[in-house]
Amino acid sequence: MALTRSALRLFSGRFNKACQVRGYADAPSMSLTFAAPSHVLYNNISVKQIDVPSFSGSFGILPAHVPTLAVLKPGVVTVFENDGSTKKFFVSSGTVTINEDSTVQLLAEEAVPVGSLDISAAKELLAQSQSQLASASSDVAKAEAEISIEVSEALVKACE
Repeated sequence: MALTRSALRLFSGRFNKACQVRGYADAPSMSLTFAAPSHVLYNNISVKQIDVPSFSGSFGILPAHVPTLAVLKPGVVTVFENDGSTKKFFVSSGTVTINEDSTVQLLAEEAVPVGSLDISAAKELLAQSQSQLASASSDVAKAEAEISIEVSEALVKACE
């Protein structure tokens, strides 16, 4: 019994120290690089949080996030800046890399500020994509139309 208490005291002391090594978002900020082929939106800028849409589900990224690599799906990326403001961007696809040193690289195929989207144009694109799917004769044409529908639906949702 005395051995058990000694072992428990020893274990609990080490357990407490191990739990204190890394806490919830204990890094003060993280560095974001966010780019598309035609322009760079953030170049190694310090931010508080980033919310991203991925094929494994949407998730938020905070400082000291576990290193991750994910594929972006069409949707809205939200960047929470250090001054408390937020900026939203529509992305069609891409990747997000979260590194151990609290740096994040977000590479998008297309990235547009949500405020510059036009809901009527997005709805028109969705209608065109749906008609392309209805008239598609090959598997490739069907797959392209389905991708276009997925992006168009995400565009419409981002505008609303």
